This record gives sequence, structure tokens and C-alpha cells, in this order.
Amino acid sequence: MLASMPYPAIDPVALRLGPLQVHWYGLAYVAGILLGWLYARWLLKKERLWPAGKQPMTLARLDDFITWSVLGIVVGGRLGYMFFYVPDAFLSNPLMVFKVWDGGMSFHGGLIGMITVMILFSRKHAINTWSLLDLMATVTPIGLFFGRIANFINGELWGRVSDVPWAMVFPGAGALPRHPSQLYEAGLEGLVTLIILFIATQFFHTLKRPGLTGSIFICLYALSRIFVEFFREPDPQLGYLFGGWLTMGMVLSLPMLLIGLWGIWYSGRMARRKDTGKTS
Repeated sequence: MLASMPYPAIDPVALRLGPLQVHWYGLAYVAGILLGWLYARWLLKKERLWPAGKQPMTLARLDDFITWSVLGIVVGGRLGYMFFYVPDAFLSNPLMVFKVWDGGMSFHGGLIGMITVMILFSRKHAINTWSLLDLMATVTPIGLFFGRIANFINGELWGRVSDVPWAMVFPGAGALPRHPSQLYEAGLEGLVTLIILFIATQFFHTLKRPGLTGSIFICLYALSRIFVEFFREPDPQLGYLFGGWLTMGMVLSLPMLLIGLWGIWYSGRMARRKDTGKTS
């Protein structure tokens, strides 16, 4: 038996009120959305951070967008999981998409859903889509942090077998200790990305270049996810896609990295065009 740390078994149900059960995973969604909304309001109030010293949308409009964002995250995340991770089961029984109580959400699907509602909302209300992307990208790591902590509490999405001193034996994952990859993701996708974006927006004023902050976030998430996938056990229904190391998470994250790099280049191009227009 490999050495390991004890897994802190925590009841996935945070609160029981008679027949009503409140799960940590649900609370993670609530905490991520609530704190992200508060942080976004704080950013919007700092007009000096935005192009020409003008916020891209009002606080009231941001409040309206919260409902749209929840819809995009939940619908996109659920459909993404169905298409990317269990396509055969979904095609044989499309109604399983509504069985959200069985679990199964995809960040990549949620991102696609979020981008979709951002485009629709920004066009409907004449908001700069790139600046809305920047705003949402800056606060998204908060939700990622709480979501990964909830994964750890639920004892799901565990890592590969390991002999590192902090490896843990997860319930339902066999007798061998494994990487607590959920905590790696919480740290990298959540805390580290949040801190980097905070520094970028507050001290390097990246929000003044529409599209730059959002593109940096996409790159950071892709790099973090690809790195952690080397320690995370692949989904059992898919396994490794190639060579005993390539996973679906890597495959989905690589296009994100390329799109993020393109976005950084494109935001610089737009800024140079704007500066040229001012000086011509």
C-alpha cells in the first residue's frame, strides 16, 4: 500500500431540511455566481479601468445579464457533457439531458453557452461584446474555484494513482491513493487565474483593450486544464484517447489555447488601428 493522506470524507449534502437536501455542489454554483456578480459590479464602478474611462454597461444591465449567464452556463454545460463525454448514451436517449440530478457538466460546454448568451445579450442592448467577455472572464475563476472544491467534497473527478505524500484514497476509486486533482484545478483554474487577472486588470489596465483580458483567461484556463489532465484520471467511458496520456480534456482545451492566443493578437491589432485612427 502506498503512503497517503486521509481523505476528509465530507457529506455531499450540506444541509437537510426535512425532505429538502441542499448539496455542496449547488451551493458552489450559488457562491460562484453571487461573488462573481459582486466582483463584476465592483469592476464596473471603477471607470478608470475601461476604455475612454467609461464602463461598457450599467449596473442595472449587469443585473439583467445574470439570468442570461445562469442559463448559458447550465444549458451549455449540460449539453456539452452530453456531446463531448457521453454522446452514444445521449443519442440513444436524448431525454437524459434533463436528468441533471445524475450529474454531468462540462466547463467547455458551459463556456460555449456563456459566449453564446453574451453575443446575444450584447447585440440586444448595444454593448461591446469584447468588453462583456472581459468582464465575465475576470470573475469566472471564482466559480471555477468553488466548483472544483465541490468536486473534491463529492469525491469525484479524482486523479491518477500516485505515491506523492499528499495522495488520497477516494471512496469508490479503489484502494490505491490518487492525486487530489480537484484541488490542483481549484488552485490553478481558480485562485492562480483570479490573481493573475486581478493584477492584469488593476495594474496593467488590460480592460482598456477590449478582448485582451478574456483572451488571457482562455489561455490560462487551457494551460491549467492541459497541465492537470496529466494528473487527473480520464473519464471511464472514454479513457485515454491516444498513447496512454491524451484525454478529452486536453483535446477540448487545445483549441481554447489557440483561440486565446488569436484573441490576444486580435485585441492588439484593434488597439493599433484605433491609435492609428487617432493620430492620422
